[in-house]
Amino acid sequence: MEKTIIVSNESGLHARPAGLLVSKAKNYASDIQIKYQDKIVNAKSIMNLLSLGLSKGSEITIITKGDDEEKALNELVDLLENQLD
Repeated sequence: MEKTIIVSNESGLHARPAGLLVSKAKNYASDIQIKYQDKIVNAKSIMNLLSLGLSKGSEITIITKGDDEEKALNELVDLLENQLD
């Protein structure tokens, strides 16, 4: 499953929000990736996420694959869209 969203957090996905995303992603058995432009990284690695340099307005795609992929996708989208501001 996948969904494309726009990063809306004023400061983008710097260390604190990236840490929150990684912590949430690690709760799921599914493989979770973030795609930005031509790069795809593991969402369970803070270093990988920070390497994308995501700022407000960045268009990213969250990709989940596994037994709990739908729940993982929905909760990560909710975190990014509603809980980081």
